[in-house]
Amino acid sequence: MAFVSFVGRVLFASVFILSAYQEFNDFGVDGGPAAKYLRPKFNVLSNHISSQTGLQLPEVQTKHLVAAAIALKGFGGLLFIFGNSLGAFLLLLHQAIATPILYDFYNYDVEKKEYTQLFLKFTQNLALLGALLFFIGMKNSMPRRQLRKKAPKSKTV
Repeated sequence: MAFVSFVGRVLFASVFILSAYQEFNDFGVDGGPAAKYLRPKFNVLSNHISSQTGLQLPEVQTKHLVAAAIALKGFGGLLFIFGNSLGAFLLLLHQAIATPILYDFYNYDVEKKEYTQLFLKFTQNLALLGALLFFIGMKNSMPRRQLRKKAPKSKTV
C-alpha cells in the first residue's frame, strides 16, 4: 500500500512540478508569459482591494510573484512526493492565493466564453485544494508509530 500511496503523490505533485518547470524555463528577464498573463489580473485585484478597503497594496513586480509561485510549486511538490506535510502546506498556500487571482470568472459576464473557461479551471483548482486539505487531514489524523522498548526477557536458571 505504501508504494501505491507514493505513486499517487508523485502523480499529484507532477502537476505542480511540471508547471513550475515550464514557468522556470520561460522565465527570462521579465518573468515570461506567466508574468504577462498575471499582470492585468493582479491589477484588477489590487484596484478591487483598494476600492473596497481603502488600503493600497504595495507595488510588486510581477516577475517576483511568478518566481515565488515557481518556488512554492517546485519545492512544495518535491516535499509532497515524500509525504511531508510542509510540502502540502506550501502547495495549499499557492493554490489559495493563485486560484482566485488567475481564474477570476466572477469578473466576466455569464454569457461570455471566458467565463466558462475560467470557471472550469477555477473548479479544477478547487478540487486540487480539496485534495491537499484531505491529505493534510489524513496525515494529521493517523497515529504516529512509536518505538516500543522490548521488555527484557527474564533469565531462567
